[in-house]
Amino acid sequence: MKILLPDTMELDPALPEGWEAVVVDAREPIPAEHHDAEVLVVWGSSRRHLESAARDLGSLRLVQSLAAGVDGILAAGFADDVVIATGAGLHSRTVSEHALALLLTLVRRLPEARIAQEHHEWSRELGGLQPLHPEGRLTTLLDARVLIWGFGEIGQTLALILAALGAHVRGVARSAGERSGFEVIAADDVMSALPGTDVLVDILPASPETAGAVGREVLDALPDHAILVNVGRGATVDQDALLDALEDGRLGAAGIDVTDPEPLPADDPLWGAPRLLITPHGAGGRPVGADERIARNVRSLTLGEEILHTTAR
Repeated sequence: MKILLPDTMELDPALPEGWEAVVVDAREPIPAEHHDAEVLVVWGSSRRHLESAARDLGSLRLVQSLAAGVDGILAAGFADDVVIATGAGLHSRTVSEHALALLLTLVRRLPEARIAQEHHEWSRELGGLQPLHPEGRLTTLLDARVLIWGFGEIGQTLALILAALGAHVRGVARSAGERSGFEVIAADDVMSALPGTDVLVDILPASPETAGAVGREVLDALPDHAILVNVGRGATVDQDALLDALEDGRLGAAGIDVTDPEPLPADDPLWGAPRLLITPHGAGGRPVGADERIARNVRSLTLGEEILHTTAR
């Protein structure tokens, strides 16, 4: 039995007896001598690589993604009997770390401090005696009201960190309830929660249902001092609406790690938006525990047990 590993990262999973691991070029079609593979691991794979796998791997049983999102895999056209497993949980800590970095950078006004430094200016506005909760601006996460839209493993990991820093955190998911000790509201109730939100964190996946979810109506419902952080997918935010909200002063600030399209074109007006911090999709990019996840799911496939984090189609 054969498993194909991508050459985009070094992998060495402990496979069950009888399995052979072969490293292939994740940007190229799969060579004919490996069309007998039963498992394909996907990480940074090109569209033609995925389309080749869907077309040529007649014995394929499992596609193991190392990314949390699998929209590109689903679009490749794999047969219905091929199980597709996501990399959910492999990026929880790194993406949470990046989201926190974006948020603290904006809350603590580090971009303004950097500009002052470039001018050799000791800013009296940024330093010295400061009110904890000034009117019209978020300056601390203490008592900040945070809403995390997309409350999966990444959202829950981030919620624990933010709560430890003194924030009041709620999640948003398809249905209301409680996860990891945090209140979760239903997506249908988001609009009523936004006026009382200081920070909106978008960790939504890309789908027809989430396209443009953070649009004009959502941004208008937030307080003028609110901060938006997007570490989900670029297509979930209406970028024209975001630009207008920042330029008009209807949004305090935003930090986005994802855009639509990617890379963001050099002439896109979003680059020049005030109080906007853009990073080049760097929140994840380094799955933690990939070998263990691959080994676990290959073993489950071999024994006929439940495979972790399969996606419905």
